[in-house]
Amino acid sequence: MTAAADVILALDAPAALLDGAGALLAANPAFQAHGLDPAWMAGLAPGERRETLGPDGALTGWTLAALPDGARLLTGRAMSGAADERERYLASLSHELRTPLNGVLGMAGLLAETRLAADQRSYVAAVRDCGEHLLGLVNDILDLARLDAGQLTLHPAPVQVSRLLQSTAELLSPRAQAKGLEIGWSAPAGLPVVQADEGRLRQILFNLAGNAVKFTETGGVLLGVEARPSTSASAPASGSEPVTLRFLVKDTGPGVPEAERERIFDVFAQASAEHGARVDSTGLGLAIVRRLAAAHGGRAGVEAPAEGGARFWFEAEFDIDGVAEAERPLDGCAVTVVSPNPIVREAARGLVQAAGGGVKTAASLFSPALAAIPPGAVVLLDHALTQAEGARPDGRRGRLLKPVAGHPSVILLAPEDRASISRYRAAGFAGYLIKPLRDVSLVERVLAALDGAAGVVATAPDERAAAQAAPGARVLLAEDNPINALLARALLEREGCTVDRVSHGAEAVAAAAASAYDLILMDLRMPGMDGRQATEALRARGCRTPIVALTADAFEEDRRACLKAGMDDFLTKPLKQADLQAMLRRWTAAGWTEAKPRAKVAS
Repeated sequence: MTAAADVILALDAPAALLDGAGALLAANPAFQAHGLDPAWMAGLAPGERRETLGPDGALTGWTLAALPDGARLLTGRAMSGAADERERYLASLSHELRTPLNGVLGMAGLLAETRLAADQRSYVAAVRDCGEHLLGLVNDILDLARLDAGQLTLHPAPVQVSRLLQSTAELLSPRAQAKGLEIGWSAPAGLPVVQADEGRLRQILFNLAGNAVKFTETGGVLLGVEARPSTSASAPASGSEPVTLRFLVKDTGPGVPEAERERIFDVFAQASAEHGARVDSTGLGLAIVRRLAAAHGGRAGVEAPAEGGARFWFEAEFDIDGVAEAERPLDGCAVTVVSPNPIVREAARGLVQAAGGGVKTAASLFSPALAAIPPGAVVLLDHALTQAEGARPDGRRGRLLKPVAGHPSVILLAPEDRASISRYRAAGFAGYLIKPLRDVSLVERVLAALDGAAGVVATAPDERAAAQAAPGARVLLAEDNPINALLARALLEREGCTVDRVSHGAEAVAAAAASAYDLILMDLRMPGMDGRQATEALRARGCRTPIVALTADAFEEDRRACLKAGMDDFLTKPLKQADLQAMLRRWTAAGWTEAKPRAKVAS
């Protein structure tokens, strides 16, 4: 036995000697570095093979062999070849599953906007709901499979935490509003810029907030963050002091029983089987969060706030990339927020306070707080008050609100309420804000309301209030699948675009040489020259037109590969109107190209 232990210690590969019951007798340093669970080792049977994720993020395969004296030898080897094969398999599986789902969901969405009888509309809604559930299941299972296979590498880069919270809230806004919920965010002033993998952080927040939206029936979801100096004794790689960020997702849902607060982070686990079945939950989103948190060297959990609901959190240390100055543009300004929704009130309060302003909130127009509005205060009135029972002194619902007498007033609107903007302006409101609120827009509107006369506000409009995202834009669509091409064309034309379609990469290169485009949507997997090769060819010829990947390959690594090939952005299938609108506003804004020839390539 001693000789066997000596041999194990001399090996470079992970190796350990176990007794007949699976208890550890001896192990070399390579084995010890993996930190395997003793219970896991004891559960192995001779001849059994298993895989684990190593400390460096690589996949390791383990084999247990029986020795003549009753002992057991456990050895490990790197599974890089197997991991690469699994990576290719998962990417192919993602593409093959998501491509037909894109057609099903997209066409159901277009059909829902045609003239249908009531029963037909309910059938289409059922198709979309089932398709969305299937898509969520596909996404979660594939993502979990990649994490368990060790296919996770973090790519740190400078991240502005407040912008991350804002973008996550806006991504989930359509889903929340479809349930009659509000979603908002706030962040304290002076947050540092940190080194982090923004895509993975967004995935954690998206899963936590998406889970909150799924299980919340009234009220809404609030995203936030807290920062404190790190207590870690280890020196950061950057040489600067790290910061601990605690991301928070609070909801007004039913909460999580204390006995279930750990179990819900297990695969396919839910706090309530009945509730999970009712909302079509797979129980995978939080399991993915727990794994991603561990990859960041952090933790994730849930707690019960005193006011009810649930508060999920994720906490980890990050290196500081830069320190932001704590600006106070609303210093000395007073703001009163009137909304029937507690999430809107709390989000607005946090944003105003972060900008240095004083803030009071009220749930209705006859709240006692409105009688004590400070002189010169700006009042933010939520359009949702028109539908809230008992929110108005006159008891009437559905009528437009009026500005608060003696105070410049700003109306808060959901994107679908944009048709009311002109009527509110005519009624004397000093401006509008689109929910979920943005900190920069809120500051601009408050200062403009204080400086200008009612109804005359010199601020840039919120692009989310526009009827079309890119009127007049010329778009080249490279897509070989005729159903997906039909869907993409319909969605683009709805946003005011003129669309030319080609079916493979070589045609895309030729079309871009012959005509000028404001944007190119490039499918990745096409026959002959694929999307990446076409993009590289276009960039080599001097094409400066924004190119956006349009693909069913939904992993973060796919996005990085597209950017490396010269693409500017990334859209995953199934296409969603809100995502397409955001992309069009980002890349076809007026003034991007000074002249049409700049969008052409050299002949």
